[in-house]
Amino acid sequence: MHLRPTPVALALSLAFPLAFPPAFAQTPASTNPPTAESPQPLGELTVSATRTERSIDAVPNTVTVKNRKQLERRDARDLKDLLSDEVDLDVKSTAPRFTAAGASTGRPGNEGLNIRGLEGNRVLMMVDGIRLPQGYAFGAFASGRADFVDLNSLSSVEVLRGPTSTSYGSDGLAGALSLRTLSPEDLLVNGKTFAGFARLGAASVDNSRQASAAVAFGGGDWSSLVQATVRRGHETKNEGDNDARNANRTRPNPADVDSNSVMAKVGYRVNANHRLSGTLEHRERKVDTDVLSAITAPPASGTLPATAVLGLTARDRSERTRASIEHRYEDLNATWLQQATTHLYVQDSETRQFSFEDRNAAADRTRLGTYKERLVGLSAQAQTQLASQRLSYGVDVSRNTIEGVRDGTVPPAGETFPSKPFPDTTYTLAGAFVQDEIEAGDFSVIPALRLEHYKLKPKSAGYSGNAAPLSDHAVTPRVGVIWRALPALQPYVQWAQGFRAPAPDQVNSGFENPLQGYRSIANPGLKAEHSTSWELGLRGRFEQVLRWQLSAYDNRYRDFISQEQVSGSLTPADPAIFQYVNLARARIKGVEARAVWDLRPGLSLNAAVAKSRGHSDFNGERRPLNSVQPLRGQLGVRYESGPWTANASWVHSSGKKPSDIYVAPRTTQYAPSKYDVVDAGGSYRLSPTWTLAAYVTNLFDKKYWRWSDVQGAAGNAAGLAVVDAFTAPGRAVQVSLRADF
Repeated sequence: MHLRPTPVALALSLAFPLAFPPAFAQTPASTNPPTAESPQPLGELTVSATRTERSIDAVPNTVTVKNRKQLERRDARDLKDLLSDEVDLDVKSTAPRFTAAGASTGRPGNEGLNIRGLEGNRVLMMVDGIRLPQGYAFGAFASGRADFVDLNSLSSVEVLRGPTSTSYGSDGLAGALSLRTLSPEDLLVNGKTFAGFARLGAASVDNSRQASAAVAFGGGDWSSLVQATVRRGHETKNEGDNDARNANRTRPNPADVDSNSVMAKVGYRVNANHRLSGTLEHRERKVDTDVLSAITAPPASGTLPATAVLGLTARDRSERTRASIEHRYEDLNATWLQQATTHLYVQDSETRQFSFEDRNAAADRTRLGTYKERLVGLSAQAQTQLASQRLSYGVDVSRNTIEGVRDGTVPPAGETFPSKPFPDTTYTLAGAFVQDEIEAGDFSVIPALRLEHYKLKPKSAGYSGNAAPLSDHAVTPRVGVIWRALPALQPYVQWAQGFRAPAPDQVNSGFENPLQGYRSIANPGLKAEHSTSWELGLRGRFEQVLRWQLSAYDNRYRDFISQEQVSGSLTPADPAIFQYVNLARARIKGVEARAVWDLRPGLSLNAAVAKSRGHSDFNGERRPLNSVQPLRGQLGVRYESGPWTANASWVHSSGKKPSDIYVAPRTTQYAPSKYDVVDAGGSYRLSPTWTLAAYVTNLFDKKYWRWSDVQGAAGNAAGLAVVDAFTAPGRAVQVSLRADF
């Protein structure tokens, strides 16, 4: 019996007959069988690329998919570990060397994802289609994004390269990270009504211990799942050897890092066509740091100044809680609407950072920074299968209430606490989307179009500056073509446009420190960033043994937003004025190559290399984009036989050329040299239930610096004296014992 969709989904489908993004999809004719064993499994299924289910061989861009089996085998601590062997991706995580009221170096932890040379909030990050909190920094306060996620709760990780605005709206100029959490069906396989796993793990890189477990139940039309993770750890080690309890220190600052995560899901099958599900999720992370590097070093002669720092302790807390309800409808025999979803969600997040600074003779001071988001949203999406084509259409609406407060004692001259670095702002996004997947012989043509409206509505209460509203809209088209000329040769091309609306703290920002000679001002005329991107590629396979892909991309940006010193000379008489402005343009272009060679059953090689260059133009000056990574290559091998698995990966990175680094006036920047790192791991299945695994990173204990982690480290004599503080970890071992039942 065919039943109608929910009233909400039906009303939206009538109001926007060509504007629901897809939730479900039939596998297109071009879909190849998934290959779950290789690190770059060309043929794996992706949902993020077109918001429909397609093989990554059948999309006109580059997508990385890591399925549940791969996540279990890698058993990574965090996203930085998980994506460490991807040649065009990076997760920035600088050594914590922050101060109480000045620098925020390393305080945000794993800040976010860099895709092909762009990072920060220009990369869209989602969990189950819900945006993760934005990154935010002001003075000594800085909150990241990548630590809001528990990898043990995930069933898949997808990374999409290129603009994603057509599918998802604002943000995603560089691409998107799409994370999917476990569902009861992921565990209840082969007719099971009760299933789960438990894992114990330890890692030497931060002396951490972890326990994680999940159980799923199923019976009749009901199913449920509960998953939880507890981790207790310390500071991440490096190759520094100076243990001084002052600014000369290069060993990591002592820290306690604790995190707790819990997730619960319940599903109910109304009938053959309708299913309801609900999710509750909570994650909290606590970092207590003894910031020894902030202590003033003893002078060569004389006594310490009155403001010398004798000690600095920090207590940082971050948490994210979300609740969501989803309705799914599917009737493949229906005439028009075969599949649809309606997704309602609310997500609360908060980051609190407290510092206590003990000073010599001057008054001790504290700082308490808070950043909050409350995101409420609706996503409705559907698809219609026609002759030789599939229509996907939908709407997404969200409202994010964003707040920030600075508090503490002994405020800067001319300022009082508490104060707001930007006004409380309601940030609304509303978009409609339509896509057509046309199959015409050996060609797949995928055009898509989105209309997005954004609005920033600030509140002046508690804010000392002028709070200016901002609203605008953007139209972002995309078209991709795939030509299946031969199994060994399949060209593809995609042209896409993207945009990113200005953030509240970029539009309305006001701060002044007259003694240090600088201030920041608002820019109510700030425009959205826009991008135009081309990706051209070739891919193919030979005898189901060798799979390969070559790609080249050219991403051009206009109205690129950057905080710049627009005037002044950093003196009290002539203070420097900092402001977020629209640069005239920016450009990143690059090439990539990937291959997987199945030598024989159970033994495979994989390789990849990526090179990109980028620059921006400001006031007639061409500057290198520091976020662009050096050339990187990777070679891996994987072996599997019976209960045994083994794998190894070699990663090479070129050094960062000084000519590829923009250095602001009166500053210097350390340029790291090239490096080669080998990781290796394996597992042994003790029984059908128990599996023992081990992984060694930096097997040969090489001392090296990642460019993403050393940005901001000075290249002068003082900076070089402590540059070892920014080294990557040396040899480290992690082990785990897992039970599946």
